[in-house]
Amino acid sequence: MPAVQAPLGHGLRVRHLTMMGLGSAIGAGLFLGTGVGISAAGPAVLVSYVVAGALVVLLMRMLAEMASAVPSSGAFSTYAEVGIGRWAGFTVGWVYWFTLVMVLGVEITGASQIVSGWVPGVPQWVVALVFVTFFAVVNLSGVRRFGEFEFWFATIKVVAIIGFLVVGALVLTGVIDVGQPVGIQAMLSDGGFAPNGVAGIAAGLLAVLFAFGGIEIVTIAAAESEDPARSIARAAASVVWRILFFYIGSVTVMVLIMPWSSPELVSGPFVSVLDIAGVPGAGRVMEAVVVIALLSAFNANVYGTSRMVFSLSQRGDGPRYFTGVSRRGVPNRAVWTSIAFGLVSVGLNAWLPDQILGILLNAVGASLLGIWAFIAVSQLRLRPRLEREGTLTLKMWAFPGLTWATLAALASIVVLMLFDRTARQQLVATVGLFLLVAGIFVVREQVRRRRGAVVSD
Repeated sequence: MPAVQAPLGHGLRVRHLTMMGLGSAIGAGLFLGTGVGISAAGPAVLVSYVVAGALVVLLMRMLAEMASAVPSSGAFSTYAEVGIGRWAGFTVGWVYWFTLVMVLGVEITGASQIVSGWVPGVPQWVVALVFVTFFAVVNLSGVRRFGEFEFWFATIKVVAIIGFLVVGALVLTGVIDVGQPVGIQAMLSDGGFAPNGVAGIAAGLLAVLFAFGGIEIVTIAAAESEDPARSIARAAASVVWRILFFYIGSVTVMVLIMPWSSPELVSGPFVSVLDIAGVPGAGRVMEAVVVIALLSAFNANVYGTSRMVFSLSQRGDGPRYFTGVSRRGVPNRAVWTSIAFGLVSVGLNAWLPDQILGILLNAVGASLLGIWAFIAVSQLRLRPRLEREGTLTLKMWAFPGLTWATLAALASIVVLMLFDRTARQQLVATVGLFLLVAGIFVVREQVRRRRGAVVSD
């Protein structure tokens, strides 16, 4: 099976891919959403994170197997097309594009809300416009420069998390005296390890699972690396284990230092721990880190949306207009399209500054689950073919058992969502989105066949 050829730049290195994956996954889900999972499950949220993390490890291994054999800017959309059928590649590609476009609005809205609070005289939409314009320049300047910028942007987040873990270790070892009990005994003193039982762990899983979204962008970027097969194998493994360390390490520090039922954990889990430790200006520092996290994820997602629509169009599943590439090897028309949707979110900021964040979040729904399911099915179908062609350089563990186990886990999560009212609404919306996109493909193919019949007559 030949790789999909694309006239794109090839300037990304392993460190760029690694930090891009970290930058996409370490965002508001970690810095702001962790407290929601803790309040649902108590200290047992660690089990929720381990389960979610294990699922992501398996999915990334599947993706790495396929991406190292067939590097493509369409990544899992390309693999779904070849492994399942063209309808699958069309559906998963456009659903992913739509999801990231919605996430772009969420990220730029969240960042501009915080920054506009620092400069009260400047409207929120103006801040958002400045950010969108800046990242248009970054993404159009060439993939090497984009990768370098994202590397250092993501590095700031990683340094912040490491600093948080160091402060937590100093508190837990008694070097910093916080004047209250900390450690395992304190953690278990309020209802034990799982105060809300298995139901709480399940609720915690739903709260934390989608925080890992974005890690799959590494396989999209692999097509623009200097040595795709080798780079994706190294970057995928590095990204997964680092993210697990940062997520699980941070949550462990939180539940060992703060009472799990503390309302401060929900509003600002990192800030609440740093305040207890007496770190000066903790609130403002973490606000700055959250802004950087959101903007870094926005930058990476502009890249992801532009490459996905470029790949879809190159394969005949999108307008040929988006296949244009600049002299710097950038799909500039696709980038401008992503930026245009960022500008739409700026307009919505001006029109509905308070409501827009919730509207966009609901629009995204649970599409990530559907995309992950397509990845697993694609790997099941492609693995025998890749083995026959002798192109496998990296293999999924215990195939096909672990792949089937991953699909079973995804199905179990869907069942859990059916018993949660908010999650159920998102699930229904997501199923509707997948059916709508698949329906568009069916209608388009029927129109093409009719046109072909008319021409032949």
